[in-house]
Amino acid sequence: MEEKKSGIKKFLEEFKAFAMRGNVLDMAVGVVIGGAFTAIVTALVEDIINPLIGLFFKADFSDVVIGLGGSSIKIGEFVNSIINFLIVAFVLFVVIKFVNSLHKKPEEPTEPEEPTTKVCPYCQSEISIKAVRCPHCTSKLEGFPEMKA
Repeated sequence: MEEKKSGIKKFLEEFKAFAMRGNVLDMAVGVVIGGAFTAIVTALVEDIINPLIGLFFKADFSDVVIGLGGSSIKIGEFVNSIINFLIVAFVLFVVIKFVNSLHKKPEEPTEPEEPTTKVCPYCQSEISIKAVRCPHCTSKLEGFPEMKA
């Protein structure tokens, strides 16, 4: 006799089946790679792009702040976030475009060619489309004028 599984054991088996599906594992790998890529983009923006933009402000660009009353608006940090987003969006666009180019597109259906054969209505044999008489049963085919020799 089969034993009934306890609630926790059944729950863990269902979770294992869910977690081991291909899509979930692919998504997990994507999240890990995305996190690593975000770190690279952040380093690029903070260590290379910001100092270049900072040349115009005579300071580190991420430190650019606009004072407004008693508070400050960190405009440099906001622009850093926009630059990070644009770089990530551009790279994602390029990767998706590349992956889509790998998928073969189905060939567009060509226009059907003119038929070269037809079926004799009397003996059901396949005959030339230009035939006036069936070569198999010698029946005269309809739609053709009588040919004179």
